[in-house]
Amino acid sequence: MAPGTSPHSSRFTAALLFLISPLFVACTGTIPAPIVVSPSQYWEGNDGPWSSFTIQVGTPAQNVRVLISTAGTETWVVLPEGCASDAPPNCATLRGLEFNISASKTWKANNFYTLELESNLGLSGNGEFGFDTVGLSWQGSGGPSLDHQLVAGIATSDFWLGTFGLTPRPTNFSSFNDPQSSFMETLKNKSMIPSLSWAYTAGAPYRFEKVLGSLVLGGYDLSKTGPTNMSFAFAPDISRDLTVGLQSISTSFLGTSHGLLPNGILTMIDSTVPAIWLPIEACQQFEKVFGLTWDATSELYLVNDTLHTTLVKNNASFTFSLANSTKGGQVLDITLPYASFDLSVGWPKVANTSRYFPLMRAANDTQYTLGRTFLQEAYLTVDYERSKFYVSQTAFQEGATEHIITISSPNSTVTVVPSPPSGHSLPTAAIVGIAVGCVILGVVGVLALLFFLKKRPFAKPKEDAKPSEEPPIEMTEHTFGGKPELDDTAMPPKPPTEMAAVAVEYYPPDKDARELESPRPNIIYEMLGDTPRAQELHAVESSSHSPRSPEPQISRLPGTISPVSGRGERVVSGMSDSTL
Repeated sequence: MAPGTSPHSSRFTAALLFLISPLFVACTGTIPAPIVVSPSQYWEGNDGPWSSFTIQVGTPAQNVRVLISTAGTETWVVLPEGCASDAPPNCATLRGLEFNISASKTWKANNFYTLELESNLGLSGNGEFGFDTVGLSWQGSGGPSLDHQLVAGIATSDFWLGTFGLTPRPTNFSSFNDPQSSFMETLKNKSMIPSLSWAYTAGAPYRFEKVLGSLVLGGYDLSKTGPTNMSFAFAPDISRDLTVGLQSISTSFLGTSHGLLPNGILTMIDSTVPAIWLPIEACQQFEKVFGLTWDATSELYLVNDTLHTTLVKNNASFTFSLANSTKGGQVLDITLPYASFDLSVGWPKVANTSRYFPLMRAANDTQYTLGRTFLQEAYLTVDYERSKFYVSQTAFQEGATEHIITISSPNSTVTVVPSPPSGHSLPTAAIVGIAVGCVILGVVGVLALLFFLKKRPFAKPKEDAKPSEEPPIEMTEHTFGGKPELDDTAMPPKPPTEMAAVAVEYYPPDKDARELESPRPNIIYEMLGDTPRAQELHAVESSSHSPRSPEPQISRLPGTISPVSGRGERVVSGMSDSTL
């Protein structure tokens, strides 16, 4: 306790600060707002086209364009080795631009590791892992930039563009003793976003004048959400946490309707990959109804001009019925037009660019996936602090204005007031109320200061006085308040990258939503014995990519990176060095 103060005065000060701190936060605007990440304006990819996002990596910053990975944790960028001698002259542009490690003054090398993300789907490759500065959006855009972020340089063509991972779980190298924070986790720890949450839709080039992708960190865009939505608890397997029950797929065209999914399945939503992976029986139904033919060489459903003309003329729609289980309960329908399946595939997946239908034959239930194709028409909102996610039909309204909603942290206690949609001002009464409140706050602070100056004795402290054993009272930064469910309101925070945050009641959870098991199983301190061995640095050839040339070599490979550990972390297990 400071000299000349009493326990009574200290308690009074604490109570006073408790009462005025919420108003202090409201007046100073210290609450972090959601970050709206601008799309790059490019449509690209050798299996799309897809709406990409620009990030900056290194010092000086190098711009690269990447796709969003809802399952990944790190930032992956394409290295110059990713464009071999037999690649097209514009290979670097086609792959979203290259990242030159040697040109970055802040690159801190770690080592080479196998990329295990999507290994269950047969995708492979190796990454040169290290740490560097990563920023969002183009240089000069005002997006956040973080130092010492985990970055993997890749050359494999299994991932044609780099990726920006949204999963906030940390990565460990070799052991659990040194977790490396993800970009999302660092944003939250630095109070740059209000919560560990995000919302994403992939964009739709066939809508209006091409609707770009949308990504919000710490909130969601109300203008993108459809009239209905459904909440889901995280799945027990944290490597497939965004799992939903897919009860049926139906299609209708020319006055007829057909069922395409014989039995309900549990499937993961994952934007890292483009296609929809279904059981072979479901794929055969697609083949029967639409005349699709499986190409054994590319392992794709290639579409020739004749079939394409028929499919466009039929203009079928596909309805995916989602639920919290494979049978019964409340159902959410997400409808996709045929245009969302009308995609092109190019080199090196196939020798010549061709249309294809983004449906893949799953070998087992670990491969059931709703990829980027699905997220053209679905809006996905994920809240890691509540272990819940929400799906709705993406709303397409020409000329719609962004309406950003803050998702607050569940342990936040501040009661806040909503800010208006973009382009609208607060009512005069609200402005007056805030102004009066701030004036009252200032007056109360001045009066309190005068009171304590008057009452506090001016005794000179003794030289041998012991240092204070009671910590001083500090003003703490408050975050958005909320109940255990996402029914938050929000005060006007600092403006996000694109526009001011708005808070209204969040998606109410479904009353009959089935709660899944805890997403965090028991801690595993050692890697399991069947951890995949490290592969050579060039990507492993698979029959699905037989037309492509071998991947270029980067260097040696001493370890394997595993998707997740038992306590929600990705783990990189060390292996003996080997020279290629």
